[in-house]
Amino acid sequence: MNCTRRGFLKLAGAGAACISLAQLGFSLKEARAFAASLKIEGAKEVITVCPFCSVSCHIIAYVKNGKLISTEGDPDYPINEGSLCAKGAALLTMSTSHHRLLKPKYRAPFSDKWEEKDWGWTLEQIARRVKDTRDKEIILENNKGQRVNRLESMFLLGTSHADNEECALVHQAMRGLGVVHMDHQARI
Repeated sequence: MNCTRRGFLKLAGAGAACISLAQLGFSLKEARAFAASLKIEGAKEVITVCPFCSVSCHIIAYVKNGKLISTEGDPDYPINEGSLCAKGAALLTMSTSHHRLLKPKYRAPFSDKWEEKDWGWTLEQIARRVKDTRDKEIILENNKGQRVNRLESMFLLGTSHADNEECALVHQAMRGLGVVHMDHQARI
């Protein structure tokens, strides 16, 4: 950014004027509060829990006509005192974004196009590929002849978009398959 001496003086003067107005009692606090109340006017307030980690911060969700319209941290909850991390703050957009995929998409090997598929086909493909990989790659015994049931050719990467219970179920399922290599997106 190029800033001339004259431009700098203008900015400094405008900043000083704004600070002076604030000292005289001019405040946008009421205007901000009024603007916020317009957005959630008539909405039902629901206290819920952020699903992204074990802290379980409280979130105030505002629901109007069956749709989530706003979320914010709960200032009365002693753990987060109304503040939210980036994941908790993005909760509204995660559930309402027009970029959110609602149907599975599949890109065949060597293809440059994504195809929309139904859930039945998608889940069948995932189950088939996991079973085929497990059947082909499972290590039943180590070099000492001890039973180990390890599957080292598959890897699980957890997501912060799953709550603790979902992560626990997925972890147990992967351990049941013999998967030993697991990590979580929160550590990366």
